[in-house]
Order: sequence, then structure tokens, then C-alpha cells
Amino acid sequence: MAVSTTYSFADLNVVFQHNAIGQYVANSEGIGTITVTMTTDRTTHDVAADGAIMISKVLGRNGSIAIAIQQTSALDAWLKRWYNYTEAATADQWAGMTISMTNQLTGEQITLAGVSAQKLPDRPYQAQGQQVTWTLMAADVNQQ
Repeated sequence: MAVSTTYSFADLNVVFQHNAIGQYVANSEGIGTITVTMTTDRTTHDVAADGAIMISKVLGRNGSIAIAIQQTSALDAWLKRWYNYTEAATADQWAGMTISMTNQLTGEQITLAGVSAQKLPDRPYQAQGQQVTWTLMAADVNQQ
């Protein structure tokens, strides 16, 4: 008998939290894709002239999250409000966002802390509405 699994983007619950701006819960509304990327390689190998290998364990868990959303979505409006606030606020507010993602079906959890915007997303304007991609950087990415 074949083994099958099930996936549904609707089972993904995403919560954006910033103490000054509040919370936004996004359950697939207006979201096209979400991609979480680890930035730091967790191990490196140094090869000596005699071929000896030195393996280093690197503890960095920083990363990024790219969220492609409809340019007219409520999440895009919330992120613009958050960005404008943090840009004008004191530096301690800049990386004050946390993003929690939970897949209700699989139980997978990803938490991104120390989140700040890499930049404002590019804004397409044409006859048909488009998606914009917010790339947010995180000081700590914890995947379970």
C-alpha cells in the first residue's frame, strides 16, 4: 500500500508581533508564498596542506523570510505601517518584531525573532494587480 501525506497552505498560521504596533494574524489571506531561509552555514571545513580537516560548528541561527503577498492585502498594509513606525522610532524598536509560524496539520513550528525589514519591497504598477515580496531579516530562526 502506498504511503500518502497531506499538505494545505490553509493549515499554516502566521502571527506577526511587535510590541508598539501590535499583532497581525495571517491565515493565508492574500499570501502567495512564504520562504524561510537560514543565512549562516552551521558548519565549515578547513583543509590543511597535509589534508587534515578541521570542522567548525558555527552557532549562528540568523536568517530571513520572504513573504509574497497581494499588493492590496491587509497584511501589506500592516507591514507598511510597521515599517514606517520602525523607521521613525528609536533604534531599539527596529528589530522588535517576532514572527511565529505553525502548521496545524504537521505541528511544525518556526519562530523568527529580532525581525527587521531588509528594505521596502519593489512596487509593481500595471493594469492587473500584482504581488509584492517583503524580505525580512531575523537575528534568530528556530525551526521545530
